[in-house]
Amino acid sequence: MLKITIEQGRNSVTMKFEGKVTGPWVEEANRSWRSIEPSLGSKELSLDLRGVSFVDGEGRELLREIYGKTHASFLTDSPLTKYYAQQAMQ
Repeated sequence: MLKITIEQGRNSVTMKFEGKVTGPWVEEANRSWRSIEPSLGSKELSLDLRGVSFVDGEGRELLREIYGKTHASFLTDSPLTKYYAQQAMQ
């Protein structure tokens, strides 16, 4: 299961992920990303991974794609979530 919350601020947008970014949930995450991508403009994007417990290969590719397009910042709070962020930034 994956819960995605989008928080829109004046100058920033945060995508908060909670659960596992795996299997069919990767497609749901992709749909959420595609829904906010056109409206980002000059806003800074943050990807909040603090509630993530697992990311599979497809999920890592999606995070890598988002980072590649936006140079989003990552919010992490454990060695595991830091690892997923580092993988996305490579």
